[in-house]
Amino acid sequence: MLSVIVPSRNERFTEQTVHDVLRNATGSIEVILILDGWWPTPILPDDPRLTLIHFSHPRGMRNAINAAAAIAKGEYLLKTDAHCMFDHGFDEILAANCDDDWVVIPRRHRLDAENWCLQDTTKPPVDYEYLSYPFWHPDDPGMHGQIWNERTLERMDKPEYEIDNNMSFQGSCWFMSARHFHDFLGGLSEVGYGSFKQEAQEIGLKTWLGGGQIKINKRTWVAHLHKGRKYGRGYSMDKNELRSASDWCTDHWMNNRWEGRQHDLSWLIEKFAPVPTWSDNWREIWTP
Repeated sequence: MLSVIVPSRNERFTEQTVHDVLRNATGSIEVILILDGWWPTPILPDDPRLTLIHFSHPRGMRNAINAAAAIAKGEYLLKTDAHCMFDHGFDEILAANCDDDWVVIPRRHRLDAENWCLQDTTKPPVDYEYLSYPFWHPDDPGMHGQIWNERTLERMDKPEYEIDNNMSFQGSCWFMSARHFHDFLGGLSEVGYGSFKQEAQEIGLKTWLGGGQIKINKRTWVAHLHKGRKYGRGYSMDKNELRSASDWCTDHWMNNRWEGRQHDLSWLIEKFAPVPTWSDNWREIWTP
């Protein structure tokens, strides 16, 4: 069984997302929808595959994911934002290619949520992402996942790269074994990260530096809505909390403070080198 976790707060497209997951899954599935401090209108209809968790007061996305994972029955977990559309059979395609120490990311398209279809765009799909150097963008410091179009285009339509290593990913959708989530990651931590920020960085860096792997699976896809100013954030966060979480994450990983690591961060940079925004002498210019 696959357990699909959908954390949601003030999300306009929650109902469409849940129905899309249930409609396009071809294997055994359950959906656990976390209503974090709100109720959708209209209320979702009863479905034996759907479980609702309601918090009367918001607890944050990390807490919501952990609460759903704690009751999940599936051998695998998939987390998705509440504004995503899925390929038919996504669940079985992802499960067919996922080792116990992998985190697998489906190819990402762009969602036209108003018409619930793929956005008509000339941009390539998002296959690869990299972690940016923390001070590459002075107005937004931190280690952020950035779309790696050059790598996407270099490996486009090549069968040997259908399932491939990926340095980083966006947190909108990830897939892994329940064992990896519970026994290796130990769930999502709120220490330093706060209630929301740096989800993909924690999962990705723990996995890579702890001996696992992040994979892109181009045999299936998810379409994600970039909400921007038009739709706004469901999970609105205090700017000071977001900045604090980014600063903590940067210090934690750049200075190799995680005791569970098998590799230092420099190993990951070298594995994917050359990585955009990371200069050859980044070790010399980095000040702990």
